[in-house]
Amino acid sequence: MKFIKSLYLNNFFFYVLLGIIGLFVCAFIFPVLYNGVWFLVLVLITFLVLDVLLLYIARTGIEASREMHEKLSNGDLNPVSISIINHYTFPVSVKIIDEIPFQFQVRDFKIERTVKASGQDKVTYDLRPTERGEYYFGNLNIYVSSPLKLISRRFTFDKDKMVPTYPSYIQLRKYDLLAFSNNLFQYGIKKIRRIGHTMEFEQIKEYVQGDDLRTLNWKATAKKNALMVNQFQDEKSQSVYLAIDKGRVMQMPFNGLSLLDYAINSTLVLANVILKKQDKAGIFAFSKKVENRVFAEKRGSQMQKILETLYNIKTDFFESDYSRLYVDVKKNINQRSLIILYTNFETMDGLNRQLPYLKGIAKSHLLVVVFFSNTELNEIINKKTDTIQEVYDKVIAEKFMFEKRLIANELKKYGIHSVLTQPENLTLDAINKYLEIKSRGIL
Repeated sequence: MKFIKSLYLNNFFFYVLLGIIGLFVCAFIFPVLYNGVWFLVLVLITFLVLDVLLLYIARTGIEASREMHEKLSNGDLNPVSISIINHYTFPVSVKIIDEIPFQFQVRDFKIERTVKASGQDKVTYDLRPTERGEYYFGNLNIYVSSPLKLISRRFTFDKDKMVPTYPSYIQLRKYDLLAFSNNLFQYGIKKIRRIGHTMEFEQIKEYVQGDDLRTLNWKATAKKNALMVNQFQDEKSQSVYLAIDKGRVMQMPFNGLSLLDYAINSTLVLANVILKKQDKAGIFAFSKKVENRVFAEKRGSQMQKILETLYNIKTDFFESDYSRLYVDVKKNINQRSLIILYTNFETMDGLNRQLPYLKGIAKSHLLVVVFFSNTELNEIINKKTDTIQEVYDKVIAEKFMFEKRLIANELKKYGIHSVLTQPENLTLDAINKYLEIKSRGIL
């Protein structure tokens, strides 16, 4: 029974069979061909039996395995490798059909290769998940054909493997040392000139151009007969909370990924930068209520706790309740903290409904609102217009883009910092804003 299930006739066999049938038709017109056609049938059967013997004489003709990370990174290209070992003493043609999780909707996956006699080969392809959760791989099917190519033998490996998809840990590794690099401008990170300082004394050093003149140490200057300044350390262990709006406004997709998942990926990277900067990182998410909370701490296990919490964020995209957010922040965050809020506002009316609660949070904490510009509107604005309808669409798009800038200005009026960014630039812009606040010492 296993033999029958694993044996498949190739297209080449049917092409040959179709040719023989054509010759039989010709034999009715030219009887002299009749015996020759039957000889071809005998040859086909002989080669078919020989092909079966070649492929089935070895019990383990092919070994294959699927190699990948223990978890997938959401929104990134994840490499998947398939290693093949040929135990046959002749070269074989292999057709690889991997049963990819249904979330990818890949229905025509097929890779064909030729593996040398007693040789090895490795095939790599990429998968880009666009939602968090569990992804189930099915069988890894390898169809093997001998040089005769009449039949194929199917080998099955790696049955029913589950791989979880976590927030983008690939971005986490990419930006791990970004906050401490001397070449930050290469990544779009701006160097911010510090306009203030803390009172935590570090050392006395010689004055160089650009040092704050207010820090001149006159006594040391008199002794050294050169300008000397006091140098202060940055304040550390400040609390930074990353708040994620998981309501209806974060359901909008860009490049296959929802705004919520962009925010989750950015939160993971930014939390790592915060901890590397010796601050305390915490997160929470909200829609109808505040949940998925990790209190701001600076423990060795904090990143793992944040990663697991972000992975488990689930939402039905309800309307977000900012009054609950305000009450929860007032109740649970007693120390003045930096709160970076990932949300989205499309219109001034949408902002004005929530503005009283944002102003209330900003009275006790330093609030940064991160919201998104619509990249599709940019395409409409930059597109050449030929018809009245296109002109109308362009005017409406410009209105919406202008309203986004009005939202940023309105937040600024009440001392609320804002970051208007495109989804693909979210992580860099969020890191920029955090480093700017640290450099200016305004927390």
